[in-house]
Amino acid sequence: MPDPTPEAYNPPLTRWGQIWRTALCVLISAMAWGAISVQQWRHDRPLFWIDLAVGLVSFPLVFYRRRWPFPIAMLLTLFGAVSGSSAGPDVLAVVSLSTRRRLTEIIPVGVVGVAASYVYSLYQPDPDESPHWVNLTVSLAVTVAVIAWGMFIGSRRELIWTLRERALHAEAERDLRVGQAQSAERERIAREMHDVLAHRISLVTMHAGALAYRTDLPPEQVRETAQLIQAKAHEALTDLRQVLGVLRGDETVGVRPQPTLADLDELLAEAREGGMVVDLADGLDGRTPSEQVGRTLYRIVQEALTNARKHAPGTHVSVRLHGDPEAGVTVTVRNAKPVGVRRPAAPGAGLGLVGLRERAALAGGTLSVDDTPAAFVLRGWLPWQTS
Repeated sequence: MPDPTPEAYNPPLTRWGQIWRTALCVLISAMAWGAISVQQWRHDRPLFWIDLAVGLVSFPLVFYRRRWPFPIAMLLTLFGAVSGSSAGPDVLAVVSLSTRRRLTEIIPVGVVGVAASYVYSLYQPDPDESPHWVNLTVSLAVTVAVIAWGMFIGSRRELIWTLRERALHAEAERDLRVGQAQSAERERIAREMHDVLAHRISLVTMHAGALAYRTDLPPEQVRETAQLIQAKAHEALTDLRQVLGVLRGDETVGVRPQPTLADLDELLAEAREGGMVVDLADGLDGRTPSEQVGRTLYRIVQEALTNARKHAPGTHVSVRLHGDPEAGVTVTVRNAKPVGVRRPAAPGAGLGLVGLRERAALAGGTLSVDDTPAAFVLRGWLPWQTS
């Protein structure tokens, strides 16, 4: 965050702020000029009127101290050489200038202020006739005190402004992080919806398509297929209800545990029950990678089976797993392209592979697709453990 300017951290003046500052100026002028004005009236009346006139001029001038801080402070300080009644506006202008904490402006005004006060004391009628060095010392002490007070006010204003800006900046960063987290969570939920619902709906579509094309099925098989369609549709609705419950923040909706590599056999068994020909070659020798890697491997196989069911029904699908903790895990899912008359494929948005690539990248791996005229091959590599 760059250093703030005086214009930034000095608060705007309100009507009440102007009133109490003006009243304070009147009080300071009355205290500084009170005793001297009586002596001027008695011994040098023209000097009295000159002092009063200059003081009256200084009051409207002090209202422009923020627009022209250095010129106004210097001019009112010079007025101090001929007018004690201008002490109030002079003090306010010097304090206002000191809040800027620029020594190149403060030092000249301070030196001129001490000199003007000393000059004023030389020709004023003074019944006490104090020594000149006393007047000079008092003038120097007052000037230093006024400047120090102004610099303290400026420092405090800057500190408050800095803290406020940091708080606003922190709140903005917090809102940004919350928005990013919400967006990431929505994307994660969207991927889960695609992974789960696309798999369920593809099973429903495949069995419904079989009923539409196979008009020679016996009633018992038709009944079994319809029951299977009903079961898969119910599972899809259950999964959809859980995802919508998460989006609504409904804590009463239970969330199923995420599948891992240990659930792969169940996934393949479900595909075989649906009529797919799937074989698995597990070369991991019973070793299990990290949970995130296992979940990503499961989703890769699930998406490959879903695509094969939609675009290449009836073809053979092979799943190959091999790897070790040093080399990582490689999964390869291959299905042949259908030949002959093809059924219309189930509609898809083409986002499944995009989501899989994101999953693989988040786990530190890669995903590639080899689409040839004879076969479709999905190959993914993942590290054994995520960092």
